[in-house]
Amino acid sequence: MVIKNYFKGEWVAGEGKGTPLYNAITGEEIAVAGSKGIDFGEMLDYAREIGGYQLRKMTFHERGNMIKALALHLHKIRNSFYALSYATGATKIDSWIDIEGGIGNLFAYASLRKQFPNETYYVDGDMAPLSKGGSFIGHHIMVPKEGVAVHINAYNFPIWGMLEKIAVNLLAGMPAVVKPATVTCFLTELMVKEIIKSKILPEGSLQLISGSARGILDHVDMQDVVTFTGSATTGKMLKAHANIIDRAVPFNMEADSLNAAILGEDAIAGTQEFDLFIKEVRKEMTVKAGQKCTAIRRIIVPEKLVDDVQKALSASLAKTSIGDPQLEGVRMGALAGQSQRDEVMEQLSILKKNATVLYDAHDDFEITGGDKKKGAFVSPVLLLNEKPFENMACHEVEAFGPVSTILPYNGIEEAIAIAKLGKGSLVSSITTYDDKIAKEYVLGAASYHGRILVLNRDCAKESTGHGSPMPLLTHGGPGHAGGGEEMGGIRGVKHYMQRTAIQGSPTTLSAITNVYQTGGKQKESEVHLFRKHFEELNIGDTIITAKHTVTETDITNFANVSGDNFYAHMDATSLEGTIFEQRVAHGYFVLSKAAGLFVDAKKGPVLLNYGLEDCRFTKPVYPGTTIGVKFTVKEKVSQDKRDEEDIAKGIVKFLVDVYDETGETVAIATILTMVKKLDQS
Repeated sequence: MVIKNYFKGEWVAGEGKGTPLYNAITGEEIAVAGSKGIDFGEMLDYAREIGGYQLRKMTFHERGNMIKALALHLHKIRNSFYALSYATGATKIDSWIDIEGGIGNLFAYASLRKQFPNETYYVDGDMAPLSKGGSFIGHHIMVPKEGVAVHINAYNFPIWGMLEKIAVNLLAGMPAVVKPATVTCFLTELMVKEIIKSKILPEGSLQLISGSARGILDHVDMQDVVTFTGSATTGKMLKAHANIIDRAVPFNMEADSLNAAILGEDAIAGTQEFDLFIKEVRKEMTVKAGQKCTAIRRIIVPEKLVDDVQKALSASLAKTSIGDPQLEGVRMGALAGQSQRDEVMEQLSILKKNATVLYDAHDDFEITGGDKKKGAFVSPVLLLNEKPFENMACHEVEAFGPVSTILPYNGIEEAIAIAKLGKGSLVSSITTYDDKIAKEYVLGAASYHGRILVLNRDCAKESTGHGSPMPLLTHGGPGHAGGGEEMGGIRGVKHYMQRTAIQGSPTTLSAITNVYQTGGKQKESEVHLFRKHFEELNIGDTIITAKHTVTETDITNFANVSGDNFYAHMDATSLEGTIFEQRVAHGYFVLSKAAGLFVDAKKGPVLLNYGLEDCRFTKPVYPGTTIGVKFTVKEKVSQDKRDEEDIAKGIVKFLVDVYDETGETVAIATILTMVKKLDQS
């Protein structure tokens, strides 16, 4: 079988013999892959000119719905990927993480469309006043970069590694060229074939390189983004490429790191936390046969608990059945290939020089199914480094397989110091039921880790675990871990967009952003805004309400209704030393009265009040103050129909500016209303 590349809308085999690919369980050759003859310059241009052009024309909501459709399609056919996944050495659980975890990333990013406007761009942050009179302001907008995302992925997660990245760049409006590691690219190719066959993505928005991508960085430009997942050595070499430096190409690196798990001093043998710790460490050593960038490499344990931990963990590891993951009872499969096994053995020999071997079946372990000689099977290995501040190999060398080292500590400060010796990691965890210990560790170690899990009995049932990056949280880490960030919800999307500061008048910036900016021109509507459907409302449409003069009776009545008898509202004799001159109206009375002034009571297109944002009470309102409201369409956000029976609608954000007889604002807020659309299709 020949593994092909998807290049300029066609499936193309590389020229020449290609690289043989093997079944990690049996050692049998299953395919060859190569990319010789592929013009990477043409590939990137095709992505920019064809895929990028189409994606940038789409709004966030359209892109999000596209990703949702893709997720639904892949989820429907998810079982078709498992048979080939087993050939990578993955168990059913390993494959589930890779396949369904990857599809889950698509679902997560599709749902993020609701946090973006139904526009091709994003308005970032708050308006910045730049002048005394308010006629000159600033803001930030973000637009998709006009390049291509080049994703260079590792071999351990051939599906998840691709989907967790493309979900983000597609939502941002950028196309992608994906380069999986060749050793497991046969599984990536299978999924890309299904994606292309579905015709859900615009042509040119996804291309695949199955063989070597050597030379591709010669063609990247300043509008492109390069991401890399893999070894720190390779990452540093790529990051130093002249083109990356000369053209200031954004380069995000996620490198394998020496992640640490800490057992709290309170978590002695017999506690729930001790048992949770043993279970978590064993899982992280054996899932994907330890081939995870987030796997636990250093087990940092109170000195008094080292014996208990090593006995419990060794006993647990001894129960791990190894072999063909398709067979009943097998809990750990193989490494991705024999070259990976050789690398693990080489690194393990370095680690053993200054460590005691606590558990290692060497070559004596039995396998269930598979071929022990031709496959890439290894035994879990547990080491002990009794002098973590002297013997530094475990803080510098990573055996990318089921290998971990126990390190003793005295006091939480020492545990933090040992964790930091890894010089930066993707993740650390601490298992403790003492919140003081948890806080001290998190605050002391956070600068050296991209993510920290605090595990205890309260969250264990639903915890996703030490080794699971989540789509809405950042995945990356400082120092040895590469210094990059992936995913992270909206934060990740912004990596593929250009943030630009814009300056001008409030009226002009309102027109550019399609969000009303305070101080901009308002167009007074002859028809009450609550009588207009979603499509009929325009940014800047305003009604100016009737006015109301606040009385002491208003204040007393509101106190009786609300139960708010705060002294500043009710006791004029208690105001000495305060900022108030006399009894002051409740802020929420002012807002409630404003609603009474701007609401049109009759049934119409407005379905309900959806919420309140950015509410401020800016000036005291005393009895005798006359208030009115300027009620302005600030922003519109279209919503998708959940089903055929649902009402077509959108969210309209109205700026509520409550002012007094001097024209000064006394309260300001944004209310969100759900408004029916004219078009119910």
